[in-house]
Amino acid sequence: MGAPISRRGLLRASAGAAAGLALASCGDGGPAIPLADNAKVELPDYVPYKGVKPALAGTKGGVLNGYRHYPADPARAFPDGPPAKGPGVRVMTLTFNPVPPPQGRNPYWRALNEQLGTDLDVEIVPVGDYPNKFSVVVAGGDLPDAMLVLPTASQQPAMFNALFEDLTEHLSGPAVREYPYLANIPTDAWRWTVYNGGIYALPMPRANAGSIMFYRSDRFKERELDPNPGDFKEFQQLCRDVSDPKHSRYALGDPITTLNFMMEMVGGPNIWREKNGKFTFWLESEEIKEALDAARKLTQEHLLHPDAYSVVGKFKDWFGNGQIALHYDGNAGWNDFYRQYAQNNKGLEIDGMLAPGFDGGKGSHWAGYSSFAVLAIKKAPKSRVRQILRLANAMAAPFGTDAYKLRKYGIEGHDHERRGTDPILTPDGTTETALPTGFITDAPLSLYFPERPDVVDRQHSFQTRAAEVLVRNPTEGIYSETNAKTFGALKLKTDDVLKGIMQGRNKLSSLDETVRMWRREGGDQMRAEYEKAWASLHG
Repeated sequence: MGAPISRRGLLRASAGAAAGLALASCGDGGPAIPLADNAKVELPDYVPYKGVKPALAGTKGGVLNGYRHYPADPARAFPDGPPAKGPGVRVMTLTFNPVPPPQGRNPYWRALNEQLGTDLDVEIVPVGDYPNKFSVVVAGGDLPDAMLVLPTASQQPAMFNALFEDLTEHLSGPAVREYPYLANIPTDAWRWTVYNGGIYALPMPRANAGSIMFYRSDRFKERELDPNPGDFKEFQQLCRDVSDPKHSRYALGDPITTLNFMMEMVGGPNIWREKNGKFTFWLESEEIKEALDAARKLTQEHLLHPDAYSVVGKFKDWFGNGQIALHYDGNAGWNDFYRQYAQNNKGLEIDGMLAPGFDGGKGSHWAGYSSFAVLAIKKAPKSRVRQILRLANAMAAPFGTDAYKLRKYGIEGHDHERRGTDPILTPDGTTETALPTGFITDAPLSLYFPERPDVVDRQHSFQTRAAEVLVRNPTEGIYSETNAKTFGALKLKTDDVLKGIMQGRNKLSSLDETVRMWRREGGDQMRAEYEKAWASLHG
């Protein structure tokens, strides 16, 4: 079960063992509320921030605004003073990075608190530990003021009803305008926050671009290769041409994301497909066998790294260090690859490749989820809820403001040095600004890379082309309890079979029994839950 966002796949795979504890202290959360009530919820008004003009304009189709440079005179985000004055706020969230120094040894964190006007106390949990930590905290009943809730958390409607604040009166429709930076978050991201006929959380907006087939454009240029294949056969030849096994250089790494790219070529479902209210999982689709056969051909020709099927967690390093030339990863990886690998890999350049149609013409591109997770606020008096919403509004201050610059780049002269008008992180800044503010809430993402402004043009060009062939997952913002409980375990089982087919260990016909297993062990129930929820929303 490849997922369109690799981080999301990781979280789903790790969440299943924790699910049973999540509502130990909640009972049933009260009477069930009809799903149709969710369709009646008025989502927050969308009021885009217009304080800074992008060099490359975004679109309603999901292309992000692009900025080559930070404004020389950033707009004041909070002209009336610190926005979240009041008692300290305790938040529990996750990180994919090393935990930053604590407040006492972190000038950046203290400066952020000064700007906010409160003591933001963040309990930072490594991503792999978060599902279990979340379950233990919820079961124990000692909740922080706000906490990140993953889409894989169990019994979400009952949990939100029992433990967390209904924010509808604060955020629905025009009410959100009291929090202008939350109003700047696009509507699609808010769909993840609706439960029990109300708005129960805040989104963490992400890019429509989802995952991208990155390619090492420096390696392609060395060999004078065209990075725009017209069909699968041309892609296959491109993989041959960029490979050099004698020097330990290969085309591809991760087998499952290679299969995802093949599915984009054949026009397969982005995990699920909806037609007339009926849902089809990608493993059941007409396209899957053609995609699997294509991935098997690439494997048989040794176009994947020889360790591709025996290791995990090495694919990014292989790509950054030049052992593979193509790597399918999340949109955020574009800047990260340069920051992490360019210093030791002279000439490193990266671009994004769109999947062609398998037999020619246009392929497709799987959209990512519009929100990574959500932030729920513990039940509290209205005055306290409003303070936390003001804090969340501050954490969503957009690109071009002084607050965004501090939140992302820290203190000038310590956390960053200025190059022209652009903040360039120092080693101290890289460490200190690892405080995971983007996993509390965040501004809509922007295309901006202060170290390499030219890269922004490539990113914007890719997103513009991808928007023309974007395929969304119809389950986005729809909750399935069975999916939350079983996705991780089923993914492990099905991935093993898929890899076996690609390697030649399993026959292509073994997919049929795997699909039957998937249906028996939760797939059919997921489908029923999604179809019921879809019908309630779309009538």
